[in-house]
Amino acid sequence: MQNAETGLKHSYRAHAKLNLHLDVVGRRPDGFHSVVMIMHSIDLHDIITVERTPGPGIEIACNLPYIPTDSRNIAWTACEAFGVTQGLKITLEKRIPSGAGLGGGSADAAAVLTALRDMLRPDMPCEALREIAAKVGADVPFCLLGGCRLAEGIGELLTPLPCLPDAYEIEVLKPAQGVNTARAYAALDQIDYARPQTAQAIAYARRGDWESAFPLCENVFEQAITLSGLAQYRRSRLQTGALLARMTGSGSAVYSIWRPDEMPAGLPAPFTCAERFVCRAVRTGVERVL
Repeated sequence: MQNAETGLKHSYRAHAKLNLHLDVVGRRPDGFHSVVMIMHSIDLHDIITVERTPGPGIEIACNLPYIPTDSRNIAWTACEAFGVTQGLKITLEKRIPSGAGLGGGSADAAAVLTALRDMLRPDMPCEALREIAAKVGADVPFCLLGGCRLAEGIGELLTPLPCLPDAYEIEVLKPAQGVNTARAYAALDQIDYARPQTAQAIAYARRGDWESAFPLCENVFEQAITLSGLAQYRRSRLQTGALLARMTGSGSAVYSIWRPDEMPAGLPAPFTCAERFVCRAVRTGVERVL
């Protein structure tokens, strides 16, 4: 690690993401799936601290014992993609549930890349950092930028969209049941799923007309994944006044979006719930805090 002093430390909020709309439109020759998604950052976040150290290698520490702290962690992958292989300590304070479709790992990687840019190459163009992010993971470029964006390709082609109103409340529930992303795509490949009205949903989103877009927003993984309580969750929230209720990513987290002060207190979960959050939309993916 060059051009960074030992002891230099930066901390960042790494924000989770929601898929307001998720359509899988085909499979590419390289085996990856082509997607069209509307994605939005929310204020649920991890805290990522990156520190320059005199020791060899990369050290990763995490507050959750089941999170790998070696080369299996995407934060490590981000360091290697940036060209850093030593003299670094990364501390992950995890708040975003893992394996939930909320982009927690991708957000962490985006924060690490931001820290390395700030420490080592502060003049690096944003596009160059995005190119590195795309090599780390499909959702990492979005998590780097945040806000609301149309994501195409494998998720790396990003177009800004108007953000949700700041005052909307967002309920996020993480079921105890988890979903494996690779298995979710495999299950989707095995069915003839109904295609959503993606083009019209995007047209409304481009105008910021979210209350017209929401009825058209879907997640095609909901047709392929058996997630206990999902249908009941959506029905109960929509009947109670939610503007949108969906699963995010390939699951298993679900969410609902509400106008200000319209989310009823004490809404029950129709499944065993591991965690519940009340969030708001934010306009950034990675935010410096120290």
